[in-house]
Amino acid sequence: MALARSFADRQDPSLHVGIILDGNGRWARARGLPRKAGHRRGAEVVREVLKGCSSRGIRYLTIYAFSSENWKRPQGEVADLMGLLRLYLRREVADLRGNGVRIAFIGDRSRLSREINALITEAEESTRHNATLTLTVAVNYGGRQEIVDAVRRIAEQVRDGDLDADEVSEETIQRHLQTRDLPDLDLVIRTSGEQRLSNFLLWQSAYTELVFVPTLWPDFTLDHLDEAIGEFQRRERRYGGARS
Repeated sequence: MALARSFADRQDPSLHVGIILDGNGRWARARGLPRKAGHRRGAEVVREVLKGCSSRGIRYLTIYAFSSENWKRPQGEVADLMGLLRLYLRREVADLRGNGVRIAFIGDRSRLSREINALITEAEESTRHNATLTLTVAVNYGGRQEIVDAVRRIAEQVRDGDLDADEVSEETIQRHLQTRDLPDLDLVIRTSGEQRLSNFLLWQSAYTELVFVPTLWPDFTLDHLDEAIGEFQRRERRYGGARS
């Protein structure tokens, strides 16, 4: 646990880790199982990793659960994913609340069912005062669309005379993002060996350290988490400056 303690003891108390959960379908296919079996196992791993992040002093965890492009998947698989989300919201929120976890959602909720939207609202409201760890779940989310929406709202303010165009800055855009209450990402982990962001938190990842793990998400363990954290700690974050 020395690695976990060293991460928790860092000076910055607001470390933010993002995880792109990739490989559920391949995990199931390799075992001759339906894809939904991989998604179910993946949800169990989310529970384990969430507990591991809490014990390691990570204050912010954002997971990429369902992208805006995932609607292109077969209708049956999308239905299974939505059903799994409903199940998670019904079964896990009480534990999150009891363990001091605040849950929040980002993404376009307009395509989600009325039932899921109601469960999301209830989950956010019932955990909003928790402060041990903030779990942000990206559902029907796309980084480019988030930036477009922010720019559109800013343009409307300029049009209406509520904001001078010369005053628009990076901070202005930041305030209009769905993640306005979160720090930028420090570390993004992607499983399954793929090496791309896939439209995940593009603005917030400007100076993020990226760690790509070959393991499929359903096989991801806390040892893999610690290895990714160790890789993060070994890097020198210069934010465009010279090497020290």
